[in-house]
Amino acid sequence: MRWTRNYTPQPKQDNLYKEAMSITLGGNILLAVSKSIVAYLSGSVALYADAANSVSDVVYSMLMVFGLYVSQRPPDISHPQGHSRFEPLVGLMVTASMAYAGYEAARASYERFVSGGLAVDPGLPAVILLVSAGIKLLMYFRIRWIAKQLSSPAINTSAQDNLSDVMTSTAAFLGALSSQYIHPLADPVGGFLVSLWIFRAVLRAARENLGFLTGAGADQVLREQLVHEAIQVPGVLRVHHLMTEYAGPRLVVDLHINVKGTMTLNEAHDISDQVIARLEILPDVDRVYVHVEPEGFD
Repeated sequence: MRWTRNYTPQPKQDNLYKEAMSITLGGNILLAVSKSIVAYLSGSVALYADAANSVSDVVYSMLMVFGLYVSQRPPDISHPQGHSRFEPLVGLMVTASMAYAGYEAARASYERFVSGGLAVDPGLPAVILLVSAGIKLLMYFRIRWIAKQLSSPAINTSAQDNLSDVMTSTAAFLGALSSQYIHPLADPVGGFLVSLWIFRAVLRAARENLGFLTGAGADQVLREQLVHEAIQVPGVLRVHHLMTEYAGPRLVVDLHINVKGTMTLNEAHDISDQVIARLEILPDVDRVYVHVEPEGFD
């Protein structure tokens, strides 16, 4: 059955999933603990906001581990097409965790702002924020590479969250530093900037994962690529109908092709199989259904 190729993880894929989960969970736990301790000792609300973001990262990391385990289970009677549709749900869980972190960052920053701010000793907070930004940058590049290899929306959302964390740590660093040398209100302003970066990432991740869950279609570039690949198969005269929709993180493709009406059924069937094989190689494609019609029919 064709779906076993798409839903049963190969050893290399399985190792990549494990690597992504280990990096994400381990890195986030390390940063959440270190930031929380330094935020408590220094009193920096910008660092507190960034620590809250890291704590939410730990929560989503645990959810991601569980969700990706479920999504990689092979097909069974209850889910004959596999469990990959659980993966966008994991992405939305990550998004919800990020949204809470954004709210917590904004709340703490507002309370500090209305109280007049506080000058923060930039020493230890500055060090931990710069180290955090460096770690998150390395995590972003590696996780993004893994997400591309696996075409995984949940892991890609995690990668984008890492990039957002780089920006939030940088904003928190500037806020803590400026509170000492410019004005005490610079610290809560840095916290507000942190929350804005988080909410920006939330909106992008939510839009992407909701598209996967609600059956969104492929974009115009991918649609053109599907048509181009199909007409490269010898015997295909044209593609006169194409419909795509995401069933989880990958596309289901339904297309109608025209062939010469004089060819035998075996020849037409062979062309159909070649089109299916050519399109299912594409990383975004899960399943392809082809309807063959003689030339002149639409």
